[in-house]
Amino acid sequence: MPIVVNLDVMLARRKMQLQELAEKVDITIANLSVLKTGKAKAVRFSTLEAICKALNCQPGDILEFVEEEE
Repeated sequence: MPIVVNLDVMLARRKMQLQELAEKVDITIANLSVLKTGKAKAVRFSTLEAICKALNCQPGDILEFVEEEE
């Protein structure tokens, strides 16, 4: 998939655990884990906004478009 989720990178930069983020954004760890592993098919803007607020970052820090090689 050409959209890469860099949630694990941002968590490491902020020295924050997934559980702490889940508590701050009021989302289950299971749902955040799906997003973190890139298995999510979509993300709500409200969820992305809450994550960015908790991690003090921009949406582009979390989501990245990577061109697929042919």
